[in-house]
Amino acid sequence: MGFSGLRVVVTGGGRGFGRALAVSLGREGAEVFVSARRFDAAEETAQQVRHVGGRAHAFECDLADSVSVREFAEALAETSDAVDVLVNNGAPYLDAGGFTEATDEQVAEVIAAGAAGTVLVTKAVLPLLLRSPRPDIVTMVSGCGEYGNHRSAAHEAFYAAKAAQAGFTEVLSKRLRPSGVRVISLYPPDFDDADPLGPAWDEERGTGDALGARSLVDCVRFAIGQPRDCFIKSFYFEQA
Repeated sequence: MGFSGLRVVVTGGGRGFGRALAVSLGREGAEVFVSARRFDAAEETAQQVRHVGGRAHAFECDLADSVSVREFAEALAETSDAVDVLVNNGAPYLDAGGFTEATDEQVAEVIAAGAAGTVLVTKAVLPLLLRSPRPDIVTMVSGCGEYGNHRSAAHEAFYAAKAAQAGFTEVLSKRLRPSGVRVISLYPPDFDDADPLGPAWDEERGTGDALGARSLVDCVRFAIGQPRDCFIKSFYFEQA
């Protein structure tokens, strides 16, 4: 139980990597606070965390809505007086088949949730992080946030949101370091999303396989598990 008692907030935890990370850390003893745009999705993940023996709380939070973000942070503060890790995972993916095929509403929502939502939820949760003796902020940026990256089929609006996250976390790392807050960013290419409760999760993977969610979970576990004098700012991945 290497993360026993660790209080971890995971946004976008209703499915995919957010769910995998919540379940994995919950299995190792962390108390997990899961948010998703729909409460039932967050609660489903929370139930999975409880199923593996962890403690979990579910919250509704639409990252594209500033009021929803503020209400989420208020509800979080009523549940816990401090948190140790904030994982900025929530950011809607968009592949509309071409730049002009996406609606204006889709473009605005993707950028609002991924860019403004990440900034606002970090700002809102920071007071709780500063009450922790070991505060970490982890952001799943994506390879789309790397300068010059063009290999993903994601819509340009998704690239824009991820570029904003990259710029935000870069400056935030420098400005929060004097306060002891570590800011960690991951820039993975497209990766396989295995079910953390399914048999594929424990399968051995090799150099010929695409990057998998379990490997990314292990990167997060490694980074937040380091002594406090070790600031791992970024993880970059070679795309096969």
